Amino acid sequence: MDFTYQKKEKYVVFQLSGRLIGEYDGMTLTETVANLIGEGFNQIIIDLTSLEHINSSGLGVLITLLTKARKTDGELILSNPSSNVSNLLTITKLNTIFRVYPNVEQAVASLSQ
Repeated sequence: MDFTYQKKEKYVVFQLSGRLIGEYDGMTLTETVANLIGEGFNQIIIDLTSLEHINSSGLGVLITLLTKARKTDGELILSNPSSNVSNLLTITKLNTIFRVYPNVEQAVASLSQ
């Protein structure tokens, strides 16, 4: 899995690509998010547009990131999941834990609510 991110004024947008299928895949992502939270960026949007596949270990990585953000009164929002990822979030009932939006713009707008 690869990722890029962009810092904005009060939040960070990550773009994930490839396959998030294990803790090793998410190790660098987790470290990067932890560092950004330490810098005060605790509002995080994960853009899943280019994420091809995720499994239970990958979901565990996202839960870890959500926990880190919420421990600092922040939030982690998922945007633009594929139909497969959306189905997986629904089956696991994680769609009730994560805030999920169809695109980054709506995710950003939700931060000010």
